[in-house]
Amino acid sequence: MELDDKTRTELEAAAFRKLVAHLQERTDVQNIDLMNLAGFCRNCLSRWYREGAESRGLALPDPQAREIVYGMPYDEWKKKHQTDAPKPLGDAHKH
Repeated sequence: MELDDKTRTELEAAAFRKLVAHLQERTDVQNIDLMNLAGFCRNCLSRWYREGAESRGLALPDPQAREIVYGMPYDEWKKKHQTDAPKPLGDAHKH
């Protein structure tokens, strides 16, 4: 199936919106886990969004881009959902 640019952009936008909604629902998934497993996190996604805006001459500050991705101000999300980073296992860091 051949897609014209407009349709492709609309489908990509729909997939992006679904991804953002999924990440907003899955507050149990920590950014560190996303980074470790997938190589990106919510902060990366918001940065890419900001960079896309900037490439079109639009000023989008990081806090606003993060609010788009997190669905709330970043500091609020951290207070509600961010957990402490896991402690290292065993004595791996002791010599």
